[in-house]
Amino acid sequence: MISLLPVLIISFLSGRLKGNGLTEFVGGGKLISPFFDPNTPLNVSAQIGKSAYLTCIVHNVGNTSVSWVRHRDIHILTVGAYTYTSDQRFMSLHKRETNQWTLQIKWVQKRDAGMYECQVSSIPVMSLFVHLAVVVPCAVIHGTSDVHIEYGSTINLTCSINYATESPAYIFWYHHDKSGKVAVVNYDSDRGGISVITVKAEVSTSHLVIRGAREADAGKYYCSPSNADVAYVHVHVHSSKSPSAIQTSVGTLGNSYLLMVLAMVLVTVST
Repeated sequence: MISLLPVLIISFLSGRLKGNGLTEFVGGGKLISPFFDPNTPLNVSAQIGKSAYLTCIVHNVGNTSVSWVRHRDIHILTVGAYTYTSDQRFMSLHKRETNQWTLQIKWVQKRDAGMYECQVSSIPVMSLFVHLAVVVPCAVIHGTSDVHIEYGSTINLTCSINYATESPAYIFWYHHDKSGKVAVVNYDSDRGGISVITVKAEVSTSHLVIRGAREADAGKYYCSPSNADVAYVHVHVHSSKSPSAIQTSVGTLGNSYLLMVLAMVLVTVST
């Protein structure tokens, strides 16, 4: 029977004893163990439907292996450059001669949120936990859900996209008029007086301005970004020619006339 002791001694002295976490032999007999880079991000946010990248940086890895484990079900996802899951959304990204191991999750879903463990097969095993937060963008139109505008004035609507990790590719405005017709708000239409200003930033916004409001401009306005559900607001345009306005005007005139007659009667009686 051949003794394995000489082989083990040689492996130890060369710093290549696989799995022991001792990866580099330094003069003077000191061995350096693997260690995680202190700048490794421990909290990662990804937008739903996009890709998430969880990065683990390990120095002095030597012959040890680096794995990614999903913590909620203790499922080994990747080991080194290999992927060990039937879910094709998961992929190991690693370039040889580098100290970075990245877990890519494509088309992120809400259920992907949670803790992931970067594990080094040293003795004892080393672990680094990275938390993934899945964010869902939300479109919000500023102000109340009902906007009341006087005939001839300006409709000014502002929509912001919150909780987005990247700017939307576009933000469209739609108008649902009283007849039931839904159409994209077109600032190049014959109506004129319509402008749309979109600012892409950490919180992207879109401003819809309609000058010289008419009764035909009343109805629902939808803000529809590429990366979030739509938000809407109901715009009411009050015309001075409406029956309620005429009724109010007549009532005011009648009261003034009665007061004038009463004053004349009082003057006549006093004289």
